[in-house]
Amino acid sequence: MLSSHFYHEIIRKTIVAFGTLFNGIEIRHTDRSGDIHSVVKVPISYGPQQKFLARLEQNRDLVDGPARAITLPRMSFEMIGMNYDASRKVSTMQTFKAVNKETNKLIKGFMPVPYNINFQLSILSKLNEDAIQILEQILPYFQPAFNLTIDLVSTIGEKRDMPITLESISMDDNYEADFLTRRALIYTLNFTCKTYMFGPVDQQTGLIKEVKADLYSDTANIKTGSRQMRYSVTPVAVRDVTQDDTARTNQEIDTRHTEFSVNSATPFKRDDFIQIDGEVMRITKITGDRLHVLRGQFSTMIENHDLNVRISAINVQDTEQIVEGDDFGFSETREFFDSQGDVYSNSTTVDSGAREIS
Repeated sequence: MLSSHFYHEIIRKTIVAFGTLFNGIEIRHTDRSGDIHSVVKVPISYGPQQKFLARLEQNRDLVDGPARAITLPRMSFEMIGMNYDASRKVSTMQTFKAVNKETNKLIKGFMPVPYNINFQLSILSKLNEDAIQILEQILPYFQPAFNLTIDLVSTIGEKRDMPITLESISMDDNYEADFLTRRALIYTLNFTCKTYMFGPVDQQTGLIKEVKADLYSDTANIKTGSRQMRYSVTPVAVRDVTQDDTARTNQEIDTRHTEFSVNSATPFKRDDFIQIDGEVMRITKITGDRLHVLRGQFSTMIENHDLNVRISAINVQDTEQIVEGDDFGFSETREFFDSQGDVYSNSTTVDSGAREIS
């Protein structure tokens, strides 16, 4: 724990996305006839409202020009806290799988942890008309929540809808009829964003993918004795992962059929596993474009299948996607050695003279 570095920028992305929501607000001023004579885009910055109030106090120059430090109206926002959301908790051992978009490898990670991020949006204005113009452009979208889609973990394309809930609205007017004091009406809106924190989602490594056992007829001197058989076991996928769409059915298949026609049997060979809908089958024989199969392999349910349904081969590409925790089958190989079988060579890692049967 806490030994490997990872950084998905989830908090940063959430802050940027929240501020972007209010980036296009503008106010319009009209004359007595109702004609628009000015349109002002309301600027928004990240920071506490006290920062901008302090800048107002430091500069009371009402003359337009480059010397003026700050203008009203404007908005500011900041993240003011975070807390764990137990109501959205899932099992700590529950996992998810996804494909790394950079390496195209299947990866596995633990489910994200739910957190609430609290934001405060401040509307600062010297005219109440300007402030309520801004306010009315915000409130209709929060009923009381607005869903915002954020790409939380870009490497796996993990996008989620983050509900942003408007919790409260307050108003403060610090104007005290002092002509030396610059008036600032402040509307404060408090929001809660329901987000998720992801841990590391790196590709799983260190899994045992092959086991070999050597059998000797004489165990008195294993180091120099010759072996008679080697038994090897490797995992194989029990379902189609890559959805390769290898062929199509040329007929309807009911639960009694053990052979059927396909549009092309060329991609298949005997003992291949195939998947049609949710059922896995093993090919026992191929005659032209007809496949003879054993139904319901790997404990899958024997089902009816329609005409022109996708047939996917369960092949080495699917097996390569197996990660820790997946269901899988076994491929068994037995290698028999001659009576004068060679001693295993550590340098070449082979035993010459072996003949292989499955």
